[in-house]
Amino acid sequence: MAALPSFAQDLGDGIVAIDTGFHRPLFDAAYLVVENGRAAFVDSGTNFGVPRLLAALEALGLARDAVDYVIPTHVHLDHAGGVGLLMRSLPRAKAIVHPRGARHMIDPSALVAGATAVYGEAEIARSYGSIVGVDAARVRESCDGMTIELAGRPLQLIDTPGHARHHHCVWDARTKGFFTGDTFGLSYREFDTAQGPWLLPTTTPVQFEPDRLRESVQRLLSYRPECMYLTHYGRVRDVQRLGASLLEQLDRLVAIGRALKSAPDRHAALERALRDEYLAIAAARGCRLGEDETMQLLGMDVTLNAQGIAVWLDREAAA
Repeated sequence: MAALPSFAQDLGDGIVAIDTGFHRPLFDAAYLVVENGRAAFVDSGTNFGVPRLLAALEALGLARDAVDYVIPTHVHLDHAGGVGLLMRSLPRAKAIVHPRGARHMIDPSALVAGATAVYGEAEIARSYGSIVGVDAARVRESCDGMTIELAGRPLQLIDTPGHARHHHCVWDARTKGFFTGDTFGLSYREFDTAQGPWLLPTTTPVQFEPDRLRESVQRLLSYRPECMYLTHYGRVRDVQRLGASLLEQLDRLVAIGRALKSAPDRHAALERALRDEYLAIAAARGCRLGEDETMQLLGMDVTLNAQGIAVWLDREAAA
């Protein structure tokens, strides 16, 4: 086996984290799970990350037909935008997709249109490229509690709505860890301090539902996991502490949203409130980054989280 490329990290127990290169280093991970010469990818990143995934596979001495599964946690483009292109290089792989997202993997036109409405056409082209679909015959829909076998290694998929209704998480009993997509939030390594990692919820549009997200996080925690494999970014431990913090922050975001639901220029007000919230947490945790650097790293999350909270508020008001 050749040495892994610099963008890949061997986590042990047959799991490799691959930095897909999206936006900045250590922002967007895909995972390669290897067992007895067979392999599965969990999340893919964008089209531009696919060469990295294939390079990691090659470095491990695995042929492309050794990959049995590609499992996007959900169909947001930073997690699944490269699935179609990746599958073209993996002749034996099946895509295991949440039933609410399967049609979007087969025909991504509506998915691309929705993302374009949020990010704009130029940004979609720059960051994601031309999204291609997956042959319907190669797509297998998951169901809650379903277990697939990777060369005898069980991987269980559970339904975890709240961030998106098309979200499932993958439980690896070997490592007692979940591949969590966005359900268990974000944890950027730049914010690690002596207190450990910082985890924050992601409320991006358009299907943020705080009550369901709380239930999903609590369900993950009920497995008593020893680690979580985050897409943004990497493996984290001390899971029960992080989960409690995540739920506390979720409650605060709900309170912020409801307090500002009728504010003039609501989006700007939500952005200001989220900025203040994140800066306060970072300072309390002993983060040494300045305000400008902190917001440079979190600015996109502030904007998207404000948008997602606004969509939820409008949906709640219309109910």
